[in-house]
Amino acid sequence: MAKSIMIQGTMSNAGKSLIVAGLCRVFQQDGYRVAPFKSQNMALNSFITKEGLEMGRAQVMQCEAAGIEPSVMMNPILLKPTNDVGSQVIVNGEVIGNMSASDYFRYKSKLIPDIMKAYTVLSQQYDIIVIEGAGSPAEINLKSEDIVNMGMAKMAKAPVLLAGDIDRGGVFASLVGTFTLLEEDEKAMIKGTIINKFRGDKAILQPGLEMLEEMVNVPVVGVIPYLHLDIDDEDSLTERFENKVTVGLVDIAVIRLPRISNFTDFNPLECIEGVHLYYVKTVNELKDPDMIILPGTKNTMEDLKWLRESGLEAAILKQAAAGKIIFGVCGGYQMLGEYLNDPYHTEYGGEMKGMGLLPIRTVFAEQKTRTQVQGHFGQVSGKLQALSGIPFEGYEIHMGQTQCREEISHLAQFENGLQDGNYYHQVYGTYVHGIFDREEVSKAVATALFEQKGLDTSEILTFDRKAYKEKQYDLLADAIRNSLDMKQIYQILEQGI
Repeated sequence: MAKSIMIQGTMSNAGKSLIVAGLCRVFQQDGYRVAPFKSQNMALNSFITKEGLEMGRAQVMQCEAAGIEPSVMMNPILLKPTNDVGSQVIVNGEVIGNMSASDYFRYKSKLIPDIMKAYTVLSQQYDIIVIEGAGSPAEINLKSEDIVNMGMAKMAKAPVLLAGDIDRGGVFASLVGTFTLLEEDEKAMIKGTIINKFRGDKAILQPGLEMLEEMVNVPVVGVIPYLHLDIDDEDSLTERFENKVTVGLVDIAVIRLPRISNFTDFNPLECIEGVHLYYVKTVNELKDPDMIILPGTKNTMEDLKWLRESGLEAAILKQAAAGKIIFGVCGGYQMLGEYLNDPYHTEYGGEMKGMGLLPIRTVFAEQKTRTQVQGHFGQVSGKLQALSGIPFEGYEIHMGQTQCREEISHLAQFENGLQDGNYYHQVYGTYVHGIFDREEVSKAVATALFEQKGLDTSEILTFDRKAYKEKQYDLLADAIRNSLDMKQIYQILEQGI
């Protein structure tokens, strides 16, 4: 059976996901078979495995760091919020229904067998499992039915490292306060603390570290600096959303929908020199971009209603009338159509007029489409005609089924012969997440944007994204090795609890 270690945090966005990824990379480099595990993830960013099953993207990122194929066993429960008080519940990659927060709180203990079955299978296949917690283990209103923090640590008999985010302030108070709110048996499971996202002179921090160790009687196993790495993150607090300064030769605005999902789709465009990609949620923030992207969303109709009420729909229609490129992905693609119909109350219920930029109509079904895809762009016209014939791969994950008029051109064709997406004038739409990941695709888009402004396209620099990501994971591992006492962490692994 695998040895395990668990990373918990004093709060959400304390950096647990990246620490887990970094440890996975270190263990992999040291010759171990290692897998990430998170019993329950709540996120709108998800991924479809080769089996057509759905899991959280953070665990996919961690699998990349570990050099292994993603499996839903590494994230047996995924919650995708549909509104402020409810979520779609996905177990072992399959949707089991929508639940209110209170209903799920009462129900989740029934999922323990699914969690332990997945964990046990992984334990038999790997040498080390790095477990990630969620939020904070000191949420006293949730502890009685916990299945993701100390509850999971007990089930897996995993020693815990507790991480605190110093960049947001109050790190010593948050670490000591977390200990204070834990039961004695839970405190005993914490074998070390980590100070994360540190900027400055560590010598100035040292007296605080010594006092912390005295207060909680647990060693500080390391201080991780604030890392400037380009690794896919899924937390809604991501700093990518705060990138507002327009400094690029060309500007791409992504609409920051309230229920935005899979915003990592656009990271490849963000990495092209001269391209400035930024997220907007008000008309004033939109400014005058060269291209507007409508991203995926967990609730297309609710977010279309928000788009309408915020005035952004009118602003986008104005930009479209001026000939700007509009590109919709998944839910954003659905919004661009003539109308949406939700007869089964899958999302919002009823009918709603779309933006009318594509002659398509979407009806929401009871079953979710989940599949990985490969294909190529068709003979595309308009400003993005350079996409014509370029191959791509990605995945589909949506409830809506979209139909289009016969005279409208499809954007792409899959290897299985099915067609995807549509385009009309300078408006384009697709269901494929990851559509921009291939170097040829992102470069074609950048080239089109440069050409329409009369800019030189000969020096547009792109790169092998897979090799680039591997380099980022190696840099992350280097930072973990240099910051954490890996000898002590290996001892914690060996000793267990």
